Amino acid sequence: MQIAVRKAGISQPASCHTLRHCFATHLLEKGYDIRTIQELLGHSDVRTTMLYTHVLGKGAMGVKSPLD
Repeated sequence: MQIAVRKAGISQPASCHTLRHCFATHLLEKGYDIRTIQELLGHSDVRTTMLYTHVLGKGAMGVKSPLD
């Protein structure tokens, strides 16, 4: 991972965790429901997944319900 970061010329610290975080954040921005993201990330507790909603500045309202 670190070799790829250097080759890409990324000056910010980056890791596999960074990729997971970006993946989850982009899914939330696109409106995926929190339970789908929970399953994709392998979180056993939805509260762990809900931490990603804080990045959007929208709280739990940052995700769309499948009913919407």
